Amino acid sequence: MPTILIVGPYRFFFFSRENNEPPHIHVERDQDVAKFWLEPISLARSAGFRSHELSELRRIVEENQPLFLRRWNEHFNR
Repeated sequence: MPTILIVGPYRFFFFSRENNEPPHIHVERDQDVAKFWLEPISLARSAGFRSHELSELRRIVEENQPLFLRRWNEHFNR
């Protein structure tokens, strides 16, 4: 479960066994979780986050999309 980025209380990561899915990033804070697809960027699902937090998380995902995609491709040898 590689952690790619930590921004404030948010940890961005993916699971090592998810290479059969399109590129995406998970984010968690305490018990709250979300998953964003990376191409194109969209919210796949969330639990616990409020709408204003999801907007902030999307902004962070958009700013870091190249990093997330690069790390995804490196990890899964694509």
